[in-house]
Amino acid sequence: METIVFSDIDGTLLNDHHQITPLTMQALHTLKIKNIPFVIVSARSPSGIYPIIEKNNIYCDIICYSGGLILDHNRTIIYNQGFSKDYASQIITYLENNKMDCTWNIYSLDQWIVKDKNDPRVKHEERIVEALSTQGSLENIQNDVNKILLMCNPKSILSIQSKLQDLFDNVTISQSSDILLEINAKGVNKAYAIKKLCEIKQIDIKKSIAFGDQFNDEEMLKCAGYPFLMDNAPDELKKIIKNHTQSNNEDGIYYALKKLNII
Repeated sequence: METIVFSDIDGTLLNDHHQITPLTMQALHTLKIKNIPFVIVSARSPSGIYPIIEKNNIYCDIICYSGGLILDHNRTIIYNQGFSKDYASQIITYLENNKMDCTWNIYSLDQWIVKDKNDPRVKHEERIVEALSTQGSLENIQNDVNKILLMCNPKSILSIQSKLQDLFDNVTISQSSDILLEINAKGVNKAYAIKKLCEIKQIDIKKSIAFGDQFNDEEMLKCAGYPFLMDNAPDELKKIIKNHTQSNNEDGIYYALKKLNII
């Protein structure tokens, strides 16, 4: 079967120790031998994805910022969709003026600007993605904004999301963990990006396979021909996406591809 495999990173490709398990690596190796394209689809920036690729010798296209930026295996930009610095400024100003219980991160191409570099949540993110942030402001950003990432108190994250959605209709806001809100340009999501890449590669989207574990994977999983939700996904998402595989700690990608006779 001619196909293409799309996978989220955190909670999907990586286990809870932020590693690719041996069986999952075996699956990726088999895909490479069979010339089946494997594509990483993540909310991360390019600099947050490349350490994983380099460490595990993975040669693939990547979709960053939940669909806002696509780079081919040579690291050439083939799609880029952000929103203006002026619009980003309106969002940041609202957060600051209303003392929202969160800290902000601004991403543009490979720039990562943060409000407070010493915030423990920022330090934790730096360790996970193996990249360094820069403390600054929107003035440090040179191009359009690909993403604003909000690190929130889990008790207030849904309230913050609801308020922002009511006020700012030119962006898409999705939750990628119990503390993280991803703000992208309107219409930008993982589903649009995988459709775009399937068009470029001339592969029928109905033959695509996708793996994810969070709410920002929902559109992608609904779009793919063969979607698999990881067993470690939130229960609410499991009610929406019915096709499940084992967890990220139990080689869910490997066993799903095995089930489809892809590997």
